[in-house]
Formats: sequence, C-alpha cells, structure tokens
Amino acid sequence: MDELSTTMRLHLWFETDDGMILGLGRARLLALVAETGSLNKAAKAMGMSYRAAWGRIKKTEAVLGEPLLEKEGGRKGFTLNEKGKRLVQTFQTLHADIEQYALEQARTRLQWDIQPFKDATYDDPDN
Repeated sequence: MDELSTTMRLHLWFETDDGMILGLGRARLLALVAETGSLNKAAKAMGMSYRAAWGRIKKTEAVLGEPLLEKEGGRKGFTLNEKGKRLVQTFQTLHADIEQYALEQARTRLQWDIQPFKDATYDDPDN
C-alpha cells in the first residue's frame, strides 16, 4: 500500500440556511468575469449557460445582501466591484492555504505519494 500514487482533492464552500455563498466553482466564475469582462464568456469557459451563471451569482449576491458585479463603463460587459475582488482573492488564498496544510498532513500520516489536484481552470492565487 505504500507504493500508491494518489491525488488529493478538497471541496470547500461556504453556505448559510439561505443558500450557497461561495465555493471553487463560483470563485472561478467570478475570476473569469474579472478576466474576460463578460459573464457570457466566463460561463462559456466553464461549460455552463449564461442563465445558470447569472443565477449562481445572483443567489450569492442575495445571500450576501450586496452586489459583486457592476456594469463595465459604457460597455455591455461586467466587472467585479471591490467587494467581489476581495471575496475571490480571499477565497482563493484560503483554499490554497487549506489545501497545502491538508497535503502536508496527508503525506505525514499516510506516507503515500500524494500529489495536489491540478486543474487548469483554477487560478492559483500565488501566480
């Protein structure tokens, strides 16, 4: 069993009784909106419909009681407001810290070859 080569994956999200606030998917969606300036482009990059993406963001905003997106100048697109930017940055940093701690603990306790999960669609906050 010591010769196992494994990948560690973590699922982290925050919710209230009113619903989901933020997890990896929503954080990635918001980061892509910031990157592309478009909710439609962000949704397509994640393989979801505009309607599904809009619904998830609206649900998060409703639970938080404040918006995360704002219209980008005179254009049709969106950008993250300061609250949205801080939320994504904080979540990505927190997730990376928790993942690093969990990886260290798993390697110490299980003594297997354990690699972190690498997903090309997830932005490492340290890069």
